[in-house]
Amino acid sequence: MGLVFIVLVALLGTFAYTLAPDNSPSANQIQLPLALKQPGFSCGFIRLKKSNSNELGSFLSGCEKNYEAIPINTVKVLGDSIQYEEYDLPEDSLNSLKSVATESLLKNGNDYIFNQTFWLGTDRYGRDMLSRMLVGARVSLAVGFVAVFISGLLGLILGLVAGYFRGRTDAIISWLISVVWALPTLLIVISITLALGKGFWQIFIAVGLTIWVEVARLVRGQVISLREKDFVDAAHALGASDFRIIFRHLLPNLTGPLIVICTANFAAAILLEAGLSFLGIGIQPPEPSWGQMLREHYGYIVLDLPYLAIIPGAAIMLLVIAFNMVGDGLREALDIRD
Repeated sequence: MGLVFIVLVALLGTFAYTLAPDNSPSANQIQLPLALKQPGFSCGFIRLKKSNSNELGSFLSGCEKNYEAIPINTVKVLGDSIQYEEYDLPEDSLNSLKSVATESLLKNGNDYIFNQTFWLGTDRYGRDMLSRMLVGARVSLAVGFVAVFISGLLGLILGLVAGYFRGRTDAIISWLISVVWALPTLLIVISITLALGKGFWQIFIAVGLTIWVEVARLVRGQVISLREKDFVDAAHALGASDFRIIFRHLLPNLTGPLIVICTANFAAAILLEAGLSFLGIGIQPPEPSWGQMLREHYGYIVLDLPYLAIIPGAAIMLLVIAFNMVGDGLREALDIRD
């Protein structure tokens, strides 16, 4: 079940801008009159052309619209113009009805008007919550993947060197591992983030440079055990170089433990990214992140809109649980002993 959920989230994140109702960059189409609408809310829009702009689509970064979507209450066609009333205008507004020439509107098919349903409602800026959640899934998985790659590569290299060569090299690396291990993980991530600056790629590096310790400790212990095996002595007797012994004989025997620890680190990376975004030093607006969405709306838990915080919080919880379930399953399947 955990693997199925991870694959589903990965597919939704990969095709986020294709599936999202709001496929603008970062799903950041702000409609303040539609702020804090309930799930299932539906509203009509007209398309008002933007001057000197072209609609350019991107699978990775969304589609920059060449029109402005205006939410409306009523609309009436009068020859070569359209008369409409904007959504949720103040009651004392003197000019509730506006008129615009049809040549200023962008026609889609046979009509200038379209209807949109906000299946998860809207946030406090009137942005579509479903679209933000889909794009946020891509961010969480990307941070986890890159951070695990960085931490896995760094931990693997240090663990192999320390476990195989032992002596002073092992003492120095073990001291570094102990120092980093003794410090709170979140504190290290915050320190690195503040040093590198806030941003998308800075989070990748900060998280990756924090969770490598578990990989290094595991690899070091496994290599210390494996280097005493007969096949390593046989390789030495045949004149194999240290490089060949490490990468042709030791490394293949570390595949199982590495897969298990990287799966656990994936869940840790997602939690760290969500925590940093919740504190305001992670992914920066308008880029959507589940942790950032939770930060923006956690105050609504005590009001009548708790789902604004529950939805991203539940997504983080389920994704972390799914990775932990997959890690436990792999540990049993690969017969990994602590």
